[in-house]
Amino acid sequence: MQGQNQQQAYDRGITIFSPDGRLYQVEYAREAVKRGSASVGIRTPEGVVLVAERRSRSPLMERDSVEKLHKIDDHVGIASAGHVADARQLIDVARRQAQVNQLRYGETIGVETLTKAVTDHIQQYTQTGGARPFGVALLVGGVEDGEPRLFETDPSGTPYEWKAIAIGGNREEIQGYLEKEYDAELTLQGGIDLAIEALAVGEEDGFPPEGLAISTIETESGEYRTLELDEIENRLAELDLLMEGDDE
Repeated sequence: MQGQNQQQAYDRGITIFSPDGRLYQVEYAREAVKRGSASVGIRTPEGVVLVAERRSRSPLMERDSVEKLHKIDDHVGIASAGHVADARQLIDVARRQAQVNQLRYGETIGVETLTKAVTDHIQQYTQTGGARPFGVALLVGGVEDGEPRLFETDPSGTPYEWKAIAIGGNREEIQGYLEKEYDAELTLQGGIDLAIEALAVGEEDGFPPEGLAISTIETESGEYRTLELDEIENRLAELDLLMEGDDE
């Protein structure tokens, strides 16, 4: 009984390590990420691709209100998976940091610098009493000094750089597909197709066009761009992943 009480103490206390060196609340935050719909990031020589699955809880919900991709600055975008409200808070942190850097130094913020500023903020919530970790993971993609960069943030506050990465639900299967199919010489269009195909792992019926959000940051222009609905529909049709509509 005493051991059970000790276990519960470690469970509740975000600032307390368990005897085996674990922070249970951080691990629970990672579980919250797994419950979110998936997002995929692909880095190619031509730029970075961010693709997110947009699920609605009801046919009456406007899918555009489900925000999964966010423009941070002209050259940086973020995709999220996990607790949506937590994601919005971190998006605001990232946007403020980008604007502060522009005003203070007269130049755009680096993708790595931005990611580490966000993860520093996340990490503070793993050692502050009376607070909880952010239950969200982010993919930060952009162009820095003419080079595409892609980072993942973890609820522990740790940044990782990737060539291709999936976060959210069904991560293991999607990541396995990316590891098999990724090619370092992919075109930007090839990166979009690979991300869609990876998200389709386990999806027998494909996607409706409004069920995906796709953004790119091209290396040459360094500009963040969101694909229109008809462009997404054309890509899904080309890949034979377009969900057939109901005739009634």
